[in-house]
Amino acid sequence: MIHRRSFLSGSAGLAVGAALPLEAKVARESGVKLKLGLNGYSFDKQLKAGTMTLADAVHFCAKHGVDALDPTGYYFPGYPNVPSDDYIYGLKRTAFVNGVAISGTGVRNDFAVAEVSARKADVQMVKNWIVVASKLGAPVIRVFSGVKRPEGHSFEEACKWMADDFRECAAFGKEHGVVVGVQQHNDFLKTADETIRMIDAVGSDWFGAILDIGSLRQGDPYAEIEKLVPYAVSWQIKEEVGRNNKVEPTDLTKIKGIIDRSGYRGYVPFEALGAGDPTQKIVAFLGKIREAFAL
Repeated sequence: MIHRRSFLSGSAGLAVGAALPLEAKVARESGVKLKLGLNGYSFDKQLKAGTMTLADAVHFCAKHGVDALDPTGYYFPGYPNVPSDDYIYGLKRTAFVNGVAISGTGVRNDFAVAEVSARKADVQMVKNWIVVASKLGAPVIRVFSGVKRPEGHSFEEACKWMADDFRECAAFGKEHGVVVGVQQHNDFLKTADETIRMIDAVGSDWFGAILDIGSLRQGDPYAEIEKLVPYAVSWQIKEEVGRNNKVEPTDLTKIKGIIDRSGYRGYVPFEALGAGDPTQKIVAFLGKIREAFAL
């Protein structure tokens, strides 16, 4: 799926200012084929409060012609513990009979910590949820780098241990047929270049980028997005982007133009966030996406 150069181990391979990889890109057919997905986070309050279930989110997608749902792990009963097989397969069946795919799932890990035991615990948590993803039929699991830059450690030090952790997760993902996608979230990974460096450092066909358009807040967001498209295994389309750490409404026409120039085939999950009735916000944002993307 992804062709990569060999990664030279050691700090030199991760040094700030080192040449960026030219080949660590997803190999796919040329052209564009998009399938819309809804990220469960759009119904965050309702799902957390229990006034809505993931099955309800599936039915919402079916009623509004959305191709897929990303049922994020946070909304499964007992998270971070894995749910029962009865729950997993019940949700999978509900999605199948309603013609809604499971585009992926996700967990909240933190590899930007120096304590080895804490990272090992999160690696195991990711592995546990890779098994859940496999049972769901989800092709990708969304993970994170870490909450913040670790104090007392350089960016390069943290990159090295983080790449080791991601590589272990990706190897486990390969065993279960699940791609591991890192979502840059303006946290440890703040820019496209940093994200690409991490992907190259991991050096696995089973590791790529979840392109979160709302979390690239350094400089021109559209230039950052365009850099990351060739590494993307999925997306997070959001209502706002960041320019020099100031938010502005997303220009969906520009996003579609970037996709058309770069080429992408797969799911483009979206989120509608902020105050107000989530159903109304999602339907309104969905309409804008469909108009801009001609879907």
